Amino acid sequence: MKNKIDDLRNHLFATLEALQDTDKPMELDRARTIAEVAQTIINSAKVEVAFMTHVDGVESTFFPSTEKPREPQGRELERRPFRAALSSPIR
Repeated sequence: MKNKIDDLRNHLFATLEALQDTDKPMELDRARTIAEVAQTIINSAKVEVAFMTHVDGVESTFFPSTEKPREPQGRELERRPFRAALSSPIR
């Protein structure tokens, strides 16, 4: 399966639309399950972003390929060991 972040967004918006369907709304348990799985994927993506940040932007299989982000002007990026990045909140 080769799903990307855009696919996740599409599934989540489809869930919202199904919940709002007055004729045949989605069951709440199913919507909750979808939301829980989505949160797990999001948490995994956060770890992937943290990893990419600490290895100078190695490409991801989850996020669409783009140019390497430019560092903010006027300040240095804080570089921490990858292990420390996982134990602190994602900013």
